[in-house]
Amino acid sequence: MSATLKRIHQLVASGDVRISLHGYEELAEDDISVRKLIQGFDEAVLVEDYPDYPKGPCCLVLQRDGLGLPIHVVWGIPSGRASPAVVVTAYRPDPNIWHEDCLRRRHES
Repeated sequence: MSATLKRIHQLVASGDVRISLHGYEELAEDDISVRKLIQGFDEAVLVEDYPDYPKGPCCLVLQRDGLGLPIHVVWGIPSGRASPAVVVTAYRPDPNIWHEDCLRRRHES
Protein backbone atom coordinates (compact mmCIF):
# COMPACT_ATOMS: atom_id res chain seq x y z
CA MET A 1 0.00 0.00 0.00
CA SER A 2 1.39 3.42 -0.93
CA ALA A 3 2.00 6.04 1.76
CA THR A 4 -0.68 8.20 0.14
CA LEU A 5 -3.29 5.46 0.23
CA LYS A 6 -2.32 4.50 3.78
CA ARG A 7 -2.83 8.09 5.00
CA ILE A 8 -6.13 8.40 3.14
CA HIS A 9 -7.24 5.10 4.66
CA GLN A 10 -6.51 6.50 8.15
CA LEU A 11 -8.48 9.66 7.40
CA VAL A 12 -11.46 7.77 5.99
CA ALA A 13 -11.46 5.41 8.98
CA SER A 14 -11.60 8.41 11.33
CA GLY A 15 -14.41 10.04 9.32
CA ASP A 16 -12.25 12.96 8.16
CA VAL A 17 -13.64 13.02 4.61
CA ARG A 18 -14.82 15.74 2.25
CA ILE A 19 -16.30 15.54 -1.23
CA SER A 20 -15.23 18.19 -3.75
CA LEU A 21 -17.91 19.98 -5.74
CA HIS A 22 -16.62 18.24 -8.87
CA GLY A 23 -16.72 14.95 -6.97
CA TYR A 24 -20.40 15.48 -6.04
CA GLU A 25 -21.25 16.31 -9.64
CA GLU A 26 -19.53 13.19 -10.97
CA LEU A 27 -21.07 10.96 -8.30
CA ALA A 28 -24.54 12.27 -9.15
CA GLU A 29 -23.94 11.89 -12.89
CA ASP A 30 -23.03 8.21 -12.49
CA ASP A 31 -25.65 7.56 -9.76
CA ILE A 32 -23.03 6.62 -7.16
CA SER A 33 -23.96 6.90 -3.49
CA VAL A 34 -21.55 8.94 -1.35
CA ARG A 35 -22.33 6.79 1.67
CA LYS A 36 -21.64 3.53 -0.18
CA LEU A 37 -18.50 4.99 -1.72
CA ILE A 38 -17.09 5.82 1.72
CA GLN A 39 -18.30 2.53 3.22
CA GLY A 40 -16.63 0.61 0.39
CA PHE A 41 -13.27 2.32 0.77
CA ASP A 42 -11.81 -0.57 2.80
CA GLU A 43 -11.90 -2.68 -0.36
CA ALA A 44 -10.17 -0.04 -2.51
CA VAL A 45 -7.35 -1.25 -4.76
CA LEU A 46 -4.60 1.14 -5.77
CA VAL A 47 -4.50 1.81 -9.53
CA GLU A 48 -2.17 4.84 -9.73
CA ASP A 49 -0.36 6.88 -7.08
CA TYR A 50 0.50 10.57 -7.41
CA PRO A 51 2.42 11.43 -4.20
CA ASP A 52 3.96 14.58 -5.70
CA TYR A 53 0.88 16.06 -7.34
CA PRO A 54 1.05 19.89 -7.04
CA LYS A 55 -2.40 20.23 -5.41
CA GLY A 56 -1.49 17.55 -2.85
CA PRO A 57 -0.84 13.82 -2.78
CA CYS A 58 -3.58 11.78 -4.38
CA CYS A 59 -4.26 8.37 -5.83
CA LEU A 60 -6.64 6.64 -8.19
CA VAL A 61 -8.30 3.58 -6.69
CA LEU A 62 -10.72 0.96 -7.88
CA GLN A 63 -13.76 0.48 -5.69
CA ARG A 64 -17.03 -1.39 -6.20
CA ASP A 65 -20.60 -0.27 -5.67
CA GLY A 66 -23.29 -2.30 -3.91
CA LEU A 67 -23.86 -4.31 -7.09
CA GLY A 68 -20.16 -5.05 -7.51
CA LEU A 69 -19.78 -2.66 -10.44
CA PRO A 70 -16.44 -0.86 -10.75
CA ILE A 71 -15.90 2.74 -9.73
CA HIS A 72 -12.68 4.71 -10.14
CA VAL A 73 -12.16 7.24 -7.36
CA VAL A 74 -9.45 9.87 -7.06
CA TRP A 75 -8.78 10.48 -3.36
CA GLY A 76 -6.47 13.26 -2.29
CA ILE A 77 -5.15 15.32 0.61
CA PRO A 78 -4.84 19.10 0.14
CA SER A 79 -1.30 20.38 -0.41
CA GLY A 80 0.43 21.43 2.79
CA ARG A 81 -2.23 19.84 5.00
CA ALA A 82 -2.53 16.57 6.87
CA SER A 83 -6.30 16.26 6.28
CA PRO A 84 -9.03 15.77 5.18
CA ALA A 85 -9.27 12.93 2.67
CA VAL A 86 -11.02 14.44 -0.34
CA VAL A 87 -12.97 12.68 -3.07
CA VAL A 88 -11.68 14.67 -6.03
CA THR A 89 -13.72 12.75 -8.59
CA ALA A 90 -15.37 9.37 -9.11
CA TYR A 91 -16.61 7.74 -12.27
CA ARG A 92 -17.46 4.48 -13.97
CA PRO A 93 -14.38 3.31 -15.89
CA ASP A 94 -14.77 3.53 -19.67
CA PRO A 95 -14.22 0.04 -21.17
CA ASN A 96 -12.70 1.69 -24.25
CA ILE A 97 -9.93 3.10 -22.05
CA TRP A 98 -9.55 0.47 -19.32
CA HIS A 99 -8.99 -3.28 -19.49
CA GLU A 100 -11.69 -5.51 -17.99
CA ASP A 101 -9.91 -5.55 -14.62
CA CYS A 102 -10.17 -1.70 -14.54
CA LEU A 103 -6.59 -1.60 -13.24
CA ARG A 104 -4.72 -1.03 -16.50
CA ARG A 105 -5.27 1.41 -19.33
CA ARG A 106 -5.72 -0.20 -22.74
CA HIS A 107 -2.75 1.66 -24.25
CA GLU A 108 -0.46 -0.03 -21.70
CA SER A 109 0.87 -3.51 -22.36
